[in-house]
Amino acid sequence: MHMLLEKQQCRLDMHKHTNTPREGCNCNVQMFPPFSLQGIVLSNNPPCKLLSSLSRHSSFESESSSKKPQFHLDLWFYFTLQNWVLDFGRPIVMIILPLEWFPLNKPSAGDYFHMAYNVITPFLLLKLIERSPKTLPRSAVYVCIITFVMGASIHLVGDSVNHRLILSGYQLHLSVRENPIIKDLKPATLIDSFELLYYYDECLGHSMWYLVTEGQIFILYIFTFFAMMATVMHQKRKGFVLDSNGLFLLSTFAITLALIAVWVICLWNDKVLRKKYPGVIYVPEPWAFFTLHIKGRM
Repeated sequence: MHMLLEKQQCRLDMHKHTNTPREGCNCNVQMFPPFSLQGIVLSNNPPCKLLSSLSRHSSFESESSSKKPQFHLDLWFYFTLQNWVLDFGRPIVMIILPLEWFPLNKPSAGDYFHMAYNVITPFLLLKLIERSPKTLPRSAVYVCIITFVMGASIHLVGDSVNHRLILSGYQLHLSVRENPIIKDLKPATLIDSFELLYYYDECLGHSMWYLVTEGQIFILYIFTFFAMMATVMHQKRKGFVLDSNGLFLLSTFAITLALIAVWVICLWNDKVLRKKYPGVIYVPEPWAFFTLHIKGRM
């Protein structure tokens, strides 16, 4: 009898005080029907637990909304540093260091730079993907990284041989068959082998591993840039905007496009390079410019 009176008093207290049970109340009365609120399933819970769950959920939402995407300064810095040192600085090191230190039948300093680049870059890409709030399926990530490593390895071998040919008098501003050290090779099938080497180095290897200001892969670069722009515009209509990392990446592509335009304008009337790079898309390679205009003055 005493318990029945206590339960009845609890019902009255909860009705009077916004459904809050009296302290010390030991009732287990179902006041609300089962329902779901923003992912929290509330079914046959005592009112005390119900209010506690709502409080915890609201605090979680406020913490989540207060978190903002951080700019990955460390990763972008490492990307920039290793690109300038290991990629752009690679041929410069090969030219500056004495040839006696690295015989032509052994890997050069530039080759070791290239090997380090092929290891560090996939690692940084994986770290950047790990920090992304939304990523591709693992299988797609694996395929991309494997393709990158394969292309970088192809480019490593082809580029290493190409730079040794330059030291032997090979002129990159001329086609393979027009080069003085190549055109008189016997048997003639050796020239086909060198053309295959050039294809692996300058076309296939570049297309599989990085985007720079070179004519044979400019189409891939510009397609990637416009695809990024289209994606950004499409997502903006849905109310999504780029974070600081996305803005930085898009800005680097835009700046690169501007620098390509300056490069092309400066070499627009160069007849020799025009012959090497015919067609509508005219983006001369830096190495071709080097062998044509700089190497003879050194």
